[in-house]
Amino acid sequence: MERAMEQLNRLTRSLRRARTVELPDDNETAVYTLMPMVMADQHRSVSELLSNSKFDVNYAFGRVKRSLLHIAANCGSVECLVLLLKKGANPNYQDISGCTPLHLAARNGQKKCMSKLLEYSADVNICNNEGLTAIHWLAVNGRTELLHDLVQHVSDVDVEDAMGQTALHVACQNGHKTTVQCLLDSGADINRPNVSGATPLYFACSHGQRDTAQILLLRGAKYLPDKNGITPLDLCVQGGYGETCEILIQYHPRLFQTIIQMTQNEDLRENMLRQVLEHLSQQSESQYLKILTSLAEVATTNGHKLLSLSSNYDAQMKSLLRIVRIFCHVFRIGPSSPSNGIDMGYNGNKTPRSQVFKPFKDRCEWFYEHLHSGQPDSDMVHRPVNESDILLVHRDSIFRSSCEVVSKANCAKLKQGIAVRFHGEEGMGQGVVREWFDILSNEIVNPDYALFTQSADGTTFQPNSNSYVNPDHLNYFRFAGQILGLALNHRQLVNIYFTRSFYKHILGIPVNYQDVASIDPEYAKNLQWILDNDISDLGLELTFSVETDVFGAMEEVPLKPGGESILVTQNNKAEYVQLVTELRMTRAIQPQINAFLQGFHMFIPPSLIQLFDEFELELLLSGMPEIDVNDWIKNTEYTSGYEREDPVIQWFWEVVEDITPEERVLLLQFVTGSSRVPHGGFANIMGGSGLQNFTIAAVPYTPNLLPTSSTCINMLKLPEYPSKEILKDRLLVALHCGSYGYTMA
Repeated sequence: MERAMEQLNRLTRSLRRARTVELPDDNETAVYTLMPMVMADQHRSVSELLSNSKFDVNYAFGRVKRSLLHIAANCGSVECLVLLLKKGANPNYQDISGCTPLHLAARNGQKKCMSKLLEYSADVNICNNEGLTAIHWLAVNGRTELLHDLVQHVSDVDVEDAMGQTALHVACQNGHKTTVQCLLDSGADINRPNVSGATPLYFACSHGQRDTAQILLLRGAKYLPDKNGITPLDLCVQGGYGETCEILIQYHPRLFQTIIQMTQNEDLRENMLRQVLEHLSQQSESQYLKILTSLAEVATTNGHKLLSLSSNYDAQMKSLLRIVRIFCHVFRIGPSSPSNGIDMGYNGNKTPRSQVFKPFKDRCEWFYEHLHSGQPDSDMVHRPVNESDILLVHRDSIFRSSCEVVSKANCAKLKQGIAVRFHGEEGMGQGVVREWFDILSNEIVNPDYALFTQSADGTTFQPNSNSYVNPDHLNYFRFAGQILGLALNHRQLVNIYFTRSFYKHILGIPVNYQDVASIDPEYAKNLQWILDNDISDLGLELTFSVETDVFGAMEEVPLKPGGESILVTQNNKAEYVQLVTELRMTRAIQPQINAFLQGFHMFIPPSLIQLFDEFELELLLSGMPEIDVNDWIKNTEYTSGYEREDPVIQWFWEVVEDITPEERVLLLQFVTGSSRVPHGGFANIMGGSGLQNFTIAAVPYTPNLLPTSSTCINMLKLPEYPSKEILKDRLLVALHCGSYGYTMA
């Protein structure tokens, strides 16, 4: 009796707080319960859960093997950070990339977290796998106010990363003026080369950082090439950085003629030279005339060479025409060629109802046929592209630079085709586009941006309700939507998988209580329990409101107007479950969903994508995984009367062997809620409470009865069909048409 009362009290506390109140025994499940609370700095909730738990606060999880202390430092959750440190969290623990919590706090400018970590003996001189220390991260992000404090603890301000780059190199590259001044005042070597011979001035010019270049030159920085002979001016011209070229010429006037001579270098992109010379010509009348005269002299020299009998006519003519084009562009005497501005948008037709019941493959063909209707028959690789249409992105800041160029690009042109080039590289084509999508799909869920958080299964991602710790989070969600929309538009698969509920949000399908299991399996079980049991005489005293921890303060949130005074009864409990589900799965992330969809719908009309369900959308975006049927059979359990040798089970596996790979994936989705088999095979499939094998349970047969599933425990409820033919027919009907008829244990 006492144990039953304790279970009831635990259930009541869980429902009132809309979360679990007791950590699971295994660290892997427990850490995903704690992680969103740590991100929101809900230290009271975290403290309560840890108080009676054997959870290892240094447990490393996820693909980057970070601890909860890393998460707290990354998000600025200072109260949770202190709590974890007091519980014994290691401030110098390094993740798979070698980053400590101090690295993450420094990178994100979390001053209070940095101070506390230093107070608990965090080592400022630890390097990550790339040789970066906390001082490098502060320099990358221009956190000068923190640098003043941290530099006092640093043994060597010129500590180098794996490429020989100091904090001064990266501060100059990112244009952080006050950080550069602070580092120079602290004794940083102004002319220190990295392993390739590049100095801080070289780095400033490589990204067109005019102000930091000026500071360096003013303090006596030398104008030096790297080991390959590439100079700071070469970099400025290659990038079209006219303002930085102007600064270089002010300190080294001889460089003016070098720029003029560059007009004959066919390896330099013509449009970049135009930008530089156009900027320089606008500085003064005398500069304008000087450039005019110099270009005319070069053109004259090339004309004379063209008349020489010994000249290479084709090469000289090409060089002369290039100079004339630059001349015409810079001095406004050439014809302009504006974009025609045609909007190749979707024609607005709705999805015919007749398409909904066609096989998945046929609907895919119809989807793309109507998505691209009215557009030229072109391909992202094979169609010619103008130089201005190329998306020029930087590898070292691919997420931010891609976000910037995509936001400025013409939407209609991106629908027709994509051309990507990495800064400083010549390669273009299908391979580069594929690589770009691959890298971006990983960056979208990079925990450093705090946009998405891993679900309880450790393989899928859900929008982070606390993403506001990143000031640009809504712009980034919009960009993430654009990237997935572009990928789907151009049939490019992305290496990223979302929770079933997020796919529903994309499709406009309402979420239900089963979807809660992806973020809080224990709480989902509690919701299931009150649905399955009569709560009339339990004395739960629940109302249509939940208590939530907002930065350590408990607040009561109504589920509907006046919810604080409306009791949950046996009659209205289904409404309560739906409303609390919408709070956890929709209301908490509504701004993030809206921003994502704004970007996604720029390329994919809602009326077309709603042709699919959430499982099919995952296949469209991420492709068809391979499934090892033998491994599946080996790691399947049987219950409720079934055994491996039963005829129905034998028929079932024969059907699984016979059906198409697409249908096998649909079956896996139908039972587990996921189209993927985790690393290590079916033996590592997760359920609501940890590892849970694929299970087949017997159900009494009645005519026309379809199989159902319990996704929380990976269970297929398979009727005892009288023949293999009936089994196959009913199973395929369930997979293709009965996807919404799940039950949940």
